[in-house]
Order: sequence, then C-alpha cells, then structure tokens
Amino acid sequence: MKAIYLTGFMGAGKTTIGRELAGFLGCQVIDTDEYIEKDVGKKIRAIFEADGEATFRTYEREYLRKVPTTDVIVTTGGGLVIQEENREWMKKQGIVVYLHCELETILERLKHDTARPLIDHKQLESAKKLFNSRSKFYEEADIMIDTTSKTINETVDEIVKLVKSNRKWEE
Repeated sequence: MKAIYLTGFMGAGKTTIGRELAGFLGCQVIDTDEYIEKDVGKKIRAIFEADGEATFRTYEREYLRKVPTTDVIVTTGGGLVIQEENREWMKKQGIVVYLHCELETILERLKHDTARPLIDHKQLESAKKLFNSRSKFYEEADIMIDTTSKTINETVDEIVKLVKSNRKWEE
C-alpha cells in the first residue's frame, strides 16, 4: 500500500487517528514531529525558540523525504503543508488525508497543551488567522474528513473506506 499522509491543523487528531489507523491496517505509523524531535534531540518548541521557524520548516522538508513511502501512516505537523514541495511530495508518494476540525473544538482540545509553539490560547484572533491561512493548503488533499464530532473509530472507518476507494490505493 502507498503511504497515507494525515494532515490538518494541530489538535485535529492526526497522531491519535494515525496510531489507530496503523493498528487497523497492520502497518507502522511515523509522526514527523516525533521523528524530528528524536533525531535533532530537541522538542519542537525548543527548536522554534533556539533556531527559529525557518530551521524547523527545513527539518520538516528533509525528514518528510526520509520516512518510508509504502505500508506506512505518516502523521504530519500542522504546518508541514505550508511548503508547496511538501504537498507535492506527499501527493506523489501516497494518499493525503485532511482531518478537518472546527477551530472552536481544536481550541477546547488544546486548552491545557503548552507544547504547541504557534498557538497562544490567550490570542484567539492569532489562532483563527493561522487556521485560516493554512486551510487552503489542507484542502489540496486527496480526501477530507471532518473529525469535529466523530469518534476515533468512526474517523478510522471513514478513512479506510475512502482510501480503499481512491485510485491511488494500489498504484
């Protein structure tokens, strides 16, 4: 099977859904943020603070190309899609699934999460701006699933159904 890339805004459920989906399909899951943290030896927030966002985006681009492209679920960082070459790479290598979630639900999910360097819970307007600026990139995916009110199992079932009906599945 070709790689399945899960994209979406932070808090949309990519990591959780990715793990469940990999278990269901019997393949490995790789989280690009975790992969970068392990290899670089720093948490994402520390990379942003010490080296800047541009350095982190370079890591994303480089590490995306290091992960396998078959028999894998790749969960991506929320901003990985802002680079056109990353979007093109994922579409060429596999099936891109956009996990959409309404911003209000995301903010509720993340209200106690301090590990996200680009979200400030005190500044709703900045979160809305970031969410809206990325939406057009997420929407370039092969498949879009709204996770706002779905359970993990419902989301996984829908992904499996839609991915298996996608012409890229067995290419």
